[in-house]
Amino acid sequence: MNKTGAIICLILFFLCGFGSSGPSAGEGWIEMKSRYFFVYYKNTPVDFSKTVINTAEEYYDDITHDLGFYSDKGWRFKDRAKIYIYDDQQDYVENGRQVQWSGGAAYYNRRMMKTYPSAVGFFDSTLPHELGHIIFHEFVGERVKIPTWFDEGVAMYQEKGKRWGAHQTVKVAIAEGTFIPLQDLAHVRLKHNSPREEIELFYAESASAVYFLIEEQGRFRFLNFCRRLQHGDKFYYAFELSYPHFKTLERFNKAWVSYLERQ
Repeated sequence: MNKTGAIICLILFFLCGFGSSGPSAGEGWIEMKSRYFFVYYKNTPVDFSKTVINTAEEYYDDITHDLGFYSDKGWRFKDRAKIYIYDDQQDYVENGRQVQWSGGAAYYNRRMMKTYPSAVGFFDSTLPHELGHIIFHEFVGERVKIPTWFDEGVAMYQEKGKRWGAHQTVKVAIAEGTFIPLQDLAHVRLKHNSPREEIELFYAESASAVYFLIEEQGRFRFLNFCRRLQHGDKFYYAFELSYPHFKTLERFNKAWVSYLERQ
């Protein structure tokens, strides 16, 4: 996903993450079913739809492994997630009720995403990113409010090609004095008309911080943190208990910046 694509995904997360009941499966949609997913399509080639559902299954295994959820044997999707593949961009915009410049949208509270075959970066970026949102929220549940920077960081962590690129972007921001400390990033409220540079930096910092948390602090700690969220602990309380050597965002921010400066 290029920078424009990243901005699109982030804005779509803000605009679409909590709404829409989704299309009706009876409105001309053909259903394809796998272990964890339903794929719905109309005129999309069957081979493409099969590739989507098979790739989604592979990403499910990759994402649960990356986040440490694979070791939590008692957890599985409560219901299959739904992927709606519209015929083309026009169908996606008009019937999917999406903005023209987007390539995909996730509704994680309904385990659903919408897209179309020619969406830029579909298999490498859009699909793993949106599934990252859905799988993470399916695991932790809806009882706790997740800061947007963390939510986006978890999703971006699934785009493997973006991990080190995010580090570099943040390092440049530190050098140029435009870096936003995590304690301030947590209060940033992005809108559809927010400056592009602000959105890009928000996105990069989110990805880099979560990478540092998972890769450098260990998946076991991350899984323990997510379990606390799952059990109803508030985000920052769960963070303090799971990462007692940090406790606060300020101390975590300091350790993260020191890590980046050593890279």
